[in-house]
Amino acid sequence: MELPPKFVERVLRDLGTAEGRALCGALDAPPPVSVRLNPAKTGTDRLPELFPEVLPGGPGGAGTPQAVSGASVSSGASGSAAFSGTETPPGLPQLDAEIGDHSGQAAEGIMTTDTHPKEIAVQFTAGGRTCTIGGIPQGAGTVPPQTVKGSGMIHPNLATMLVFLTTDCAVSPAMLQAALSGDVQDTFNMVSIDGDTSTNDMVAVLANGLAGNAEITAPGADFTAFCSALNSVTVWLCRQIAGDGEGATRLLECCVTGAADHRTAKTVAKSIICSSLVKAAMFGADANWGRVLCAIGYSGAPVNVHKVDVAFRSAAGTVRVCVDGAGIPFSEEEAKKVLLEKEIEILVDLKSGDEGATAWGCDLTYDYVKINGDYRT
Repeated sequence: MELPPKFVERVLRDLGTAEGRALCGALDAPPPVSVRLNPAKTGTDRLPELFPEVLPGGPGGAGTPQAVSGASVSSGASGSAAFSGTETPPGLPQLDAEIGDHSGQAAEGIMTTDTHPKEIAVQFTAGGRTCTIGGIPQGAGTVPPQTVKGSGMIHPNLATMLVFLTTDCAVSPAMLQAALSGDVQDTFNMVSIDGDTSTNDMVAVLANGLAGNAEITAPGADFTAFCSALNSVTVWLCRQIAGDGEGATRLLECCVTGAADHRTAKTVAKSIICSSLVKAAMFGADANWGRVLCAIGYSGAPVNVHKVDVAFRSAAGTVRVCVDGAGIPFSEEEAKKVLLEKEIEILVDLKSGDEGATAWGCDLTYDYVKINGDYRT
């Protein structure tokens, strides 16, 4: 993979020639368990190979050194956080000593501008054994992941998002990769907060096999059950991340139906959920359906606007605002009630096929500007 010259130049300038070349070399030669698709990433999962670390809990027991290979380490950072990789983070010995059933503390520990910790776990059956899969996220800024990478990682091209998934199900690395790669296309890749881009995004999934099921090594009933459980977790996390966006007051869910193909449905849903004008209208509880059609129009998707229907739905009811690409009479008062709820569905029917897609986001508020106006200071 060829790294962008400007990226290499900046790394060499910021880290120094020797260390910068080592880091660029790591990026240019991905580790076996990670397919690197984003050259803007820092390659922190390979830093232990570049700068050998020692962690507590080695062969001699607690407190003795243990060498850790790069394939066993993955790090995530958000906001203004930085890790040089040249020394062991001071908190690691304490983390090792206190390892245990503390997912709630972990969920809280990775928060930045999140307003509350988020965690979920579900159970399913594989090979006659009860298995569990769960996850914790950190994510309050930016937009949708784009491409998949690695054995349990994705590259969210437009999202300040860290997600850590764990399962006790025995599943091979190849099938774990296949499950996550397939899932993220319609989950994390469909989350949008503000349209900005971060270099720190990741989703990691760890499987230890302690459930005792026969290892999942090929498609079948057990793999289908695993994928279904994984999707239950990731969809819930998507909604949580979107609803807790920076300054957000409402969760937005855009459901597109009637598309000629899945790609068109995804493109339209993401365009709408990424629209600043749509987000601002939802903040003001304004049923401005024209902004929805505008976002569809500039999405680039092959859509016949003269067939498009638009409606808004929430716990307060449903209001249809557009039929066949044209506005229809509706009660502004009723529409306001619908849009004042905490969770809003934007329903779009393209009436051109049977495919559909869903995207998640939030409204754009005054507090978003306040939070990001003095993020560091």
